[in-house]
Amino acid sequence: MGGIPVKNGEGHVVGEVGRGDNLLGFSDRALVYMAGRDVYDLSAPVPDGAEEVYLLGFDDPRGREAYWHTSSHILAQAVKELFPEAKLAIGPPIETGFYYDFDIGEATFSPEELEAIESRAREIIARDLAIERLEIKKADAIRLFSEKGEVYKVELLREIPDEKVTIYRQGDFVDLCRGPHLSSTGRVGHLKVLSASGAYWRGDERGPRLQRIYGVSFPTEEELSEFLERLEEAKRRDHRRLGVLLDLFSFHEEAGPGVVIWHPKGALVRDIIEDYWRKVHAEEGYEFIRSPHLFRSKLWEISGHLGFYRENMYVFNQDGEDYVIKPMNCPAHILVYKSKKRSYRDLPMRLAELGTVYRYERSGVLHGLFRVRGFTQDDAHIFCSQDQFVDEVRGVIRLTKRILRRFGFQDYKVDLSVRDPKRPEKYMGDDEGWLLAERGLAEALAAEGLPYEVKEGESAFYGPKIDIQLHDALGRRHQCTTIQVDFNIPTRFDVTYVGQDGLEHRVVMIHRAILGSIERFFGILLEHYGGAFPLWLAPVQVAVLPVVSEVNPYAAKITSALKDKGIRAEFDLRPERISYKIREAETQKVPFMAIVGKREAESGRVSVRKRGKGDLGPVGLEEFIGMILGEMKGEEG
Repeated sequence: MGGIPVKNGEGHVVGEVGRGDNLLGFSDRALVYMAGRDVYDLSAPVPDGAEEVYLLGFDDPRGREAYWHTSSHILAQAVKELFPEAKLAIGPPIETGFYYDFDIGEATFSPEELEAIESRAREIIARDLAIERLEIKKADAIRLFSEKGEVYKVELLREIPDEKVTIYRQGDFVDLCRGPHLSSTGRVGHLKVLSASGAYWRGDERGPRLQRIYGVSFPTEEELSEFLERLEEAKRRDHRRLGVLLDLFSFHEEAGPGVVIWHPKGALVRDIIEDYWRKVHAEEGYEFIRSPHLFRSKLWEISGHLGFYRENMYVFNQDGEDYVIKPMNCPAHILVYKSKKRSYRDLPMRLAELGTVYRYERSGVLHGLFRVRGFTQDDAHIFCSQDQFVDEVRGVIRLTKRILRRFGFQDYKVDLSVRDPKRPEKYMGDDEGWLLAERGLAEALAAEGLPYEVKEGESAFYGPKIDIQLHDALGRRHQCTTIQVDFNIPTRFDVTYVGQDGLEHRVVMIHRAILGSIERFFGILLEHYGGAFPLWLAPVQVAVLPVVSEVNPYAAKITSALKDKGIRAEFDLRPERISYKIREAETQKVPFMAIVGKREAESGRVSVRKRGKGDLGPVGLEEFIGMILGEMKGEEG
């Protein structure tokens, strides 16, 4: 009987392994390996039933996750060696490295202590400690961590339903973990401690306050240096900093956490985004509705949200009756559909709304525009028949491509999020509906030529979904578009249509948001462009800058002519030096400057400066207007 083929990331066979053997012999080529959908330590025996295994290196997201997870354990070991009284919380890998949370009482880690922790982590890497995975009884694990005083680990253990758990040991350091991990600490190349901040246990501000240390690691010093350069660029592009610098929005303690206030320029950019959204949706046959912010709780009992989502909802009692500030728009859209009897001739019906919703998020996870408590979804719901839903999903995918391309996003990652078959209690509905929906989404993706990755257990409780993550200018991924097929909520609300046979049939409901949260998308755009919005999105497209007050009338005429053509122009009347005005317009990232002095006023021209290109010289007013309108036309693609 032959061995099991061992394949590399490209799918080429590079060897074979016997059943029950491990893959430590391939440690020069891989960090971990995959069999089926699961990822294992190289030291783990090949599981029964595996027909082939794949080696995963740092270039694979799953290999990189194991690399950073191992690095977080190295960081935790360094902290425990230097600060034995520190208590371990959690230390997961994240998209850009890893972190670990520690309870060190009221203290915080100083810059000098962070340097010492990094130095000790590098020592642990140099020791090349073997990393051992152990499966033990949960009761024994509770006893082990209780003796060590690791109260957070004990709390986590008590919530695990399994009788056995896994721990990882490296030298004298032991941690509770599912893994997988690398085979030794020496497999990690170059580790860097990035920063420390406050955090709360499980993100709950009512819980213990912890200290979180962020870090990152790479196989080579060159990769680490490149990452640190990107990190500095990300700090310069941080939307929270740019929001203040460009006077776009603000957050206020008096207003409460997670509540954004839009300033005139930020509100203007939002209007431009939303006007474009309405335009293209009208072209695609969507009809627009508006729904209130407040509903009786009964509506959310029918939808299932009170049962599955209550902890994220704002529920209150008034005059003896419970009300909910809406966390979703879908029930209101269903009520519009059900307001009268529908037939197959009415389908598909596409209802759209820029609907503001409110969800409780713990203050520990709030993050600028990316995570707020009140936000506006570019929401739409398509009511269609079973034989229409695949084509409708395809239409949404095409519309998504069009909209993302308009905003400058060409690259994205697509996931097909399906239910976890091992936990049926988490989901509504029956197997038949779920399988039909999952297969239909996969068919639509294949028909539109979009490669995708299946994400088991990542679906919503009422249906599977397509998730599209766009890539920004720094290569980071952001979740935006969601397309969900739902056979379940239409059943709960008894949403039907009369078919050609004269009988009532259940509709299929497609929930979809392309930009996702307008707030979040605004923040992504801001960081993608570093605040230098493309011309069509810039709140001020032209800054008209008079050199001396004597030419103010001519500058006002220029401003008026630009506005008459629909160009957003701002007239700077301040009695400041022209060099100051130019510098300020550059700071505000205005695409064009029209500089007007006595010579320009006498000749009827303007001196033009363009963002990123500098001085373009004097041109006539009509030529300048044509230049701006032509660039905007080109941006339409």
